[in-house]
Amino acid sequence: MPDSLPYIVLVGRPNVGKSTLFNRLIRSNRAITHDRPGVTRDRMEGVVRRKGLPSFGIVDTGGITLDAHAAVAEGPEGIRGFERDILTQAEAALAGAAAVAFVVDGRDGLLPLDEHLAAHIRRMGLPTLCVVNKVDGEEREDEQMAEFHSLGFPLLPVSAEHGYNINALCEDLAALLPEGAVEPPAPPALRLAMLGRPNAGKSSLINALAGEERMIVSDVAGTTRDSVDVRFSRDGRDYVFVDTAGVRRRTRITDSVEKYSVNAAIKSSTKADVTLLTLDATEGVSQQDKRLMDMLDTRKTPFMVLINKCDLIPPAALAALKKNVTETLAFCGHVPILAVSARTGTGLKKILPLARKIHEECQVRIPTGRLNRAMEEVLTRHQPPVVKRVRAKFFYLTQAETAPPTFVFFVSDAGRVPESYTRYLERALRKLFGISHAPMRIHLRSSHKKKS
Repeated sequence: MPDSLPYIVLVGRPNVGKSTLFNRLIRSNRAITHDRPGVTRDRMEGVVRRKGLPSFGIVDTGGITLDAHAAVAEGPEGIRGFERDILTQAEAALAGAAAVAFVVDGRDGLLPLDEHLAAHIRRMGLPTLCVVNKVDGEEREDEQMAEFHSLGFPLLPVSAEHGYNINALCEDLAALLPEGAVEPPAPPALRLAMLGRPNAGKSSLINALAGEERMIVSDVAGTTRDSVDVRFSRDGRDYVFVDTAGVRRRTRITDSVEKYSVNAAIKSSTKADVTLLTLDATEGVSQQDKRLMDMLDTRKTPFMVLINKCDLIPPAALAALKKNVTETLAFCGHVPILAVSARTGTGLKKILPLARKIHEECQVRIPTGRLNRAMEEVLTRHQPPVVKRVRAKFFYLTQAETAPPTFVFFVSDAGRVPESYTRYLERALRKLFGISHAPMRIHLRSSHKKKS
């Protein structure tokens, strides 16, 4: 492991899945994994690398068995006689650690060995995340995590075997690192996909933004066939524009090459950080434009709408078109709309800063405590309506994912919360945490008890 990297230690009793988790985090089958406890004895080191996060070290340790007095207890068959050596290796790793990932088994529940080890970790005073392993999906979280709240550590459910919540784990572990411990990596190039009907001016916009003729431009619709990457820098930031073929209705596509081009265009929008849906101001909003808007919203793709060729229509007609686009986007009012012109340069300076803002909002992660404190006032100010003579009770809120930000509300009966109230909750979250233009997912989950 590079000396300059801070590291986090995986600690837990035998057979909770630390080595499987270690392999997941480093994306390599370095550590031998087996159902038999005690396979890992020496500590193993690796590096966790994820896009947008600082790299950090991770150390796998053997299963630790302690009694209530923090003395070594006899472990299961496979590690007997090695308990003291395993503890010595783990303590050597912990001596220089930045934080601890305390791994427990969600299927087994909270065992005395977990409680004894938790007390030992607590005395060290290191930032600690309790990783509840072997939780195979959201539907099992309530049941399998309940007992571990008593340990007093922040909790995160994962499944090392199936990869559930591993990205969230990387983010939460990186958040435990001390500030200034690692220089953040240079931000990767922002990928922007141009999407729209044929001849909307996508290639012209890329040429205008890049400042050079990178794409062939023609009045002939369908000039662009492949999804082409155009790299350039602006104001110290790197960008990759993905110029795509014009997307027509499938019933109008008879050429097999165009069929593949359209499929590639739609696929490019799913891989980009932000999609720029380009409309032709001279043609207005077509049914195909509406279908693309609906597709992007359904997939929760971060996007903005560019009304290109705005210089070719009168101001009054442009104002009417903007109103039409706004009404069309009523189902996803967070999407920004810009009137631009590749020919005159109108509005072009706003595109890249707005794309960066949308991308940054997609990466927002809000601590659970802060979320619940903020939303308590929102729920008190406007309570959910009474449905069938019963008012749904809201117990708890957590952020499950980023890109896009995904929030899960635990309620007494999700079926009693109308869609209008869900929209109210989304508006409140956006206002409280400054998420103006990124897509957002809201999930309501029925739960019969409040999380402590």
